[in-house]
Amino acid sequence: MKILTFQAKRFWWKAWSQTLDDADTAPVEDGADEAVVAFLHAETCDEADEDSHRRVFKYTLKHLKWLANKRGFTNIVLHSFTHLGADNASSDWARTFISDMAERLGSTGYEVKTTPFGWFCEWDLSVYGESLAKVWKEI
Repeated sequence: MKILTFQAKRFWWKAWSQTLDDADTAPVEDGADEAVVAFLHAETCDEADEDSHRRVFKYTLKHLKWLANKRGFTNIVLHSFTHLGADNASSDWARTFISDMAERLGSTGYEVKTTPFGWFCEWDLSVYGESLAKVWKEI
């Protein structure tokens, strides 16, 4: 799993073009203020076996909560972003991972939004200036 995270003042997105036949059916325009924005790139090794899945899920969850707590954020946006490397997990696995992550974060008090899966989106992203506001993580 490769993760590029931002502590965002504001993140807005709008579905632009469909990239998967089984993409989410209702493209949306939405956004979040004062949020951790996570660009998630799932890799084939993440879905290799149940141990890999559990490890990646655990450390992704810890990373997102850690970064949100650094600024007292309760909003998190999850965005599938397969442009952080050349090795991609299956789209079904990535979609389920993001959905499960959103559910888990939501159950612990975070307000979670996801960008439409299977769509390219246009964005407007405003990020805080300090180094911690832009964090790369490889799990």
